[in-house]
This record gives sequence, structure tokens and C-alpha cells, in this order.
Amino acid sequence: MIVKMKKLTLIFSERHHCEALQSLRQLGALHIKHMRRPSADYITSLEHKMLSADEALGIISNLSSHGERVELEDKIPIIKEVIALGNKKKQLQINLEEAKVRRLWYQEWGDIPFAKLEYLKKAGVFLRLYRCSKKAFKQIAKEKTICILNRKAGEIFFVLFSTDKDERLDIPEVALPKEEKSHLDKKIKVYSNNLAETEADLAELSVYKSELLDYKKDLAKRLDFCKARFGMASDEGIRVLQGFCPREVVGDIEALAAKEGWGLTIQEPESIQEVPTLIRNPKWVRIIKPVFDFMGTLPGYKEYDISFWFLLFFSLFFAMIIGDAGYGFVFLGATIFAHKKFRSLQKEPFFLMYVLSCATIIWGAITGTWFGFEGATQLPLINALIISKINTFIDSNQVFIIYLCFLIGAIQLTIAHSVVAFRYINSLVALGQIGWIFIIWVAFFLAGNLVLNKPMPGFVPALGAVGAGLVILFSHPQKNILKGIAAALIDFPLSAISSFSDIVSYLRLFAVGYATVAVATTFNNMAIGPGINSFLAGIIAAVILFLGHSLNIVLGLMSVVVHGIRLNMLEFSGHLSMQWSGSEYKPFKE
Repeated sequence: MIVKMKKLTLIFSERHHCEALQSLRQLGALHIKHMRRPSADYITSLEHKMLSADEALGIISNLSSHGERVELEDKIPIIKEVIALGNKKKQLQINLEEAKVRRLWYQEWGDIPFAKLEYLKKAGVFLRLYRCSKKAFKQIAKEKTICILNRKAGEIFFVLFSTDKDERLDIPEVALPKEEKSHLDKKIKVYSNNLAETEADLAELSVYKSELLDYKKDLAKRLDFCKARFGMASDEGIRVLQGFCPREVVGDIEALAAKEGWGLTIQEPESIQEVPTLIRNPKWVRIIKPVFDFMGTLPGYKEYDISFWFLLFFSLFFAMIIGDAGYGFVFLGATIFAHKKFRSLQKEPFFLMYVLSCATIIWGAITGTWFGFEGATQLPLINALIISKINTFIDSNQVFIIYLCFLIGAIQLTIAHSVVAFRYINSLVALGQIGWIFIIWVAFFLAGNLVLNKPMPGFVPALGAVGAGLVILFSHPQKNILKGIAAALIDFPLSAISSFSDIVSYLRLFAVGYATVAVATTFNNMAIGPGINSFLAGIIAAVILFLGHSLNIVLGLMSVVVHGIRLNMLEFSGHLSMQWSGSEYKPFKE
């Protein structure tokens, strides 16, 4: 859930404002809102130092440190040295790459010594280089003095010799390089040696990585403190600080203010846009947070925390899109291995993958899909788990599965409007949301009729009429009833069409899931369809199965990102009118 916030205004004396900030930092509960843009030379200096530390750490972060941690009193010289070496390394890499590119010319034309070219020029013999197709080469006059140097990819590389310095062929000329091959070879060797030495120097400096990380953290703390200090308002010997904190810790700040003799006012936030968002959920719901972090999304303070619903439906969508119990066991095994190997990492991504893996195993088991192998459904244990109505390998089930996808969409969108209705339970807006629920189910029955040719129940027109009436009358309640109805009438047609398209959009669950099974089956037929009658055939079949199913798993995971997340972030969130406009709650703390 999104934690309720209070807006606090604290007043300190000018003389003791630094001590007050230090006390607030130790408490670690107040998200500071700057009352003016923090500006000071010291802030600029700290920001420059932060950028330098970041740059230095970026250069040595991927290098393995072979020595013990070294403590430094002054980090700036090391940072400057690392940055200088990093810039040198970058320039050497550019120079080396350019020299190698120029060196490629000689692989096509051969080694042409410049001294001999100069000798020919003094003797009155001039040469020009050309490359053309075989057809174009045949059209060159026979009397021309030509020497073929190379033939490559249907092209002929040749030299035209002439005593006339202005003589040319009617095809594009190839320019001579500016450096001899031997010079380029020397440059490449020098650049390579210098690059190796520079990388070795950086590797030696990587022992300071931990020190620089700590230095960066210290700079960040000092920068936060200075921004808080210079972001306060000041007037006639007092400093004024504003911020936000969760309601349950207001008492702690009140007690601290009373103890220190600060002025304090507590009020409800006025502008919702400036209030930070703090989401607090049970541990089992928090496992979905890595997905939100990956998407870079956070609900606004007055929006909805959809973590539970996102986890529930994302797990279902993941299972339906991957759709294979065998793949589910692959995910589960890989997750167990990674969790044991990387115990120091956050636990949420691993537990999320456990849930998604198990959901995939369950869905694959009840649909009879094990690595896309239809023969597996004949095994007694596997066959006993299958729900015949959604058996993947029965073609006549496709209509029912599509209908099930529409049903899932209608249920999820109904939940969205129910959540909004519950928030406005004491308002006429709730009736408007109930109207939208009716419209959603009309869209569901209409999709079934148009896409699957299913007959619509007789009550659908009445349901649609009641839903439309509720939406038009109560979606935009105002003192002027006619204005509210007019606003609703303008929005209603497009919104109703959008609801229908959103229901149909859930068809992607069937389409992508079915494609995953089809690809797996195709690779199975390629590998073992003709039969395996030799050891070599067995090896080839194993390679096809491994590569084919690996590719299918990758494509399935990409589909989850594209489709599984989309249905939650667009269709579901759209019916909640989510803008994802939140800013993260970051308390001022040590």
C-alpha cells in the first residue's frame, strides 16, 4: 500500500541550523523538499568531485583487484591518475583501431613500397589503382598497360601504368594510402604495447576501488547535507525547512522538535505532485518490486499500489506465455542454482522467479505441454494432470482457450474499475465505475461473438444500456449536471471502443503461448521426427533440441516483457487511470 504522508515545516535559529540538520539526519525520517534551489560554491565543488569519483570508478570497476585494500588519506591524486590513464587507454584504443583499419588496405592490394612508386614517378611512369567487376574489366581497352594485383568476391584489383600523368579510366579511382605497411605495422605494435602497459597500470590502481567507493558515499552524504542546508528558506536569523514523512513517525519528529526547541507545524499535503511515494507491502508481495524497478515506474502519491494485482496476473500471464512445464522446471533449476551461488544478492528476484517457475509448471502440467512433446501426454502421471478442455494438443480447444483469455481480461479490468469504485465509495463516481464494469462485460460478450462466433446472451443490450447510462450520468459529477453529462458524452464513445479493444488485446496470451508450443514442436520434429538410427544422428538431434529450445525460451522471455508486462502496465493500469507519476520517498538520513 502507499503510505500516507504528512507535510512538516520546521523552524530553527540561524545559529543552530547545522546541528538541527544533523539531528534530523540521525532520525532518518524526513524527505526534504527544498524551498529554494540549493546553490553554493561548496555544492558545485562536491558535485565535481562526485563526477570525478564516478568516472574513476567506471574505469576500474570491471578490473579485478589482486592486492589488499589500501587506505588513502587523499583520494584526489589517485582519481586524477585513474582518469588520466583511462583517457589514455581510450585514445590508444582509437588509434589502434584506426591503424588496423588502414592496415586492411594492404590485405586487398598487397604491399606497395612507396620508394618504388617514387622511383617510377621520377622515371616518368605514373600509376593509378582501380577496382571493378569482371564485366567492367573486360570493357577496358586492350592497349592499356594493366597489372592485376588481386581478385576478391567477384572484383578485380588492378594498376594502370601510363607515361601520361593525366591518363585515367572511366571508373572510380582508389586512392593510395598515406602510410606504408611497415610504418602501420610499427604503429600497431607500439599502440598495442602502450595499451597493455596502461591496462597494467590501471589494474594496479584497482586496489583503491573500495576506498573510492567509500569516498563516493561520503561525498554523497556531504552533498545531501549541503543541499538540505542551502535549500532552506532564511529570514531575520531563522531557517525554515519543509519536508514529508509517514504519519506514524510524525510523533518522533515532534518529540525531537520539543527537545531541541524547534518550531514545528504539521499539515496535510497541499499539492499532491510534490508528495513522495512510499510503498509498504508484505514480504510475499514485495517480490514483484524488481519488475517495477526494471520498468522504472512508481505510482503517484494519490494513485494506486497495484503490487498484489500485478504479481497475481503477471504470474498467470508468464505461465500462459511460456506455457511449458518443462521450461518451468528449467527456470526453477536455474533459479535454485543462481540463488545458491549468489547468496549476497537481493532475495526478491529469486523468490519472484520461484513463483513464476511454479506457475509455469502448473499451467504446463494442466495443458499437457512438456517441451512441446505431444507423446508425453500419453504417460499416465502426466495424463492424469491434464484438464482436457485446455489440452494444448487438441485443436478444437483453441476456441475455448481464446474465450478464456477474453474472460481473464474482463476479470482483470473489472478489478481495476472495482478498485476505483471502492476508493470513491461515498461519491457518485462509484456508480460511474460500476457502469464501466457493465461496459467491460458487454465488450467481453461482443468479442466472443465477433471473434469466436459465440451467441450473445439476451441481457447484453440491457446491460449495455444501464452501463452507458451510469457512465454518462455519474462519470463526471458536477454542480452543473448538464456540463457533467456533456463531458461524459464526449469521452464515452472512444472509451467504450477502447474497452472492447482492450478485451481483444488479451488474445495475445493465446497467440504467443500457442506460438511457443508450435516452435517447440517444430524443433522436436526436426530433431527426432525422421528417427535416430546412428550415433551421429543422435548428436545432431541433441544439438538441434538444445539450440531450438534455448532459442524458444529466449523468445518466450522476450514475449513476457513485451506482452505480459504490457497487459498490466497499459490495459489494467489504463483502466485505473494510472499515470505512474510518483517520485521516490528518500528520507534524509545517515
